Amino acid sequence: MSIPFPMPDTEWEATREFWQAASENRLVIPRCSACQTWNWYPGEVCRACHDGSLSWTPVSGRGTLFSWALVDRAFVPAFAEEIPYLTGLVSLAEDPAVRLVTRLVDCEPGDLRMDLPMQVVYRPLRFPETPDEVMAPFFAPAI
Repeated sequence: MSIPFPMPDTEWEATREFWQAASENRLVIPRCSACQTWNWYPGEVCRACHDGSLSWTPVSGRGTLFSWALVDRAFVPAFAEEIPYLTGLVSLAEDPAVRLVTRLVDCEPGDLRMDLPMQVVYRPLRFPETPDEVMAPFFAPAI
């Protein structure tokens, strides 16, 4: 199956459960059953203890803003209609060492600061070049 760029491959085994959960407005992260360490980005074994018993575990969707950038130039043509937009690195409440690269929504650049409380929101990810869309987790300032 060919996935049109820049859509995520929702059937890729390493992240299939992440995208399935997102389609149900749930955020899940792999967690080691042996040592309870959260593991992001998904891998085959735990980064802490090297055990292979990782399971996709629901998280609250809450976190804090670690870093952000305003993108005002389309380095990839598919993103041209989105300019300007905000990207960010959000540390999850369950383990601040787990940081998700994400799109920031429902805010302005001047609203952002380090450690700003954030909350996951779900929006369709779509691009003009492809008829497909995928429900994706983005983050917005927590109210």
